[in-house]
Amino acid sequence: MVTYLYWITILAVAFSLLYFIGYRIEKWKIAAIGCVSVLIIGFLAYHFHFQQVFVKRYGGVMSIDVPEGELHITSTWKDDNLWIENYDPKTNTCHFREYSRGNLLQGQVSIKNCNPLLRHEPKNIDLTQP
Repeated sequence: MVTYLYWITILAVAFSLLYFIGYRIEKWKIAAIGCVSVLIIGFLAYHFHFQQVFVKRYGGVMSIDVPEGELHITSTWKDDNLWIENYDPKTNTCHFREYSRGNLLQGQVSIKNCNPLLRHEPKNIDLTQP
């Protein structure tokens, strides 16, 4: 919901510039430059800063696709970065991938022979002995 409010606000500011500067004052060139500037700055600010902040803190909207042939295991937040864990059964490897703001600093950690889907037998622990 917050994501939609953000874009409604950006569009309202951009088209308000067109209306007040372009239509009322009749400076269409300045109005067009201002409108395009607001749209570009709004897009860049959303993509490089606000998207993950909105998703984590305010229930924004974000979608990530699981790579073909992998199974999703879990995801977690570390600060404002999202970490996704997937399992590749063909190579028996777990992949931890980082999705940072603007996808600028993306990390990946691979663990070979992890096999998280294998059921382990619980160890018998005798709790009666000290």
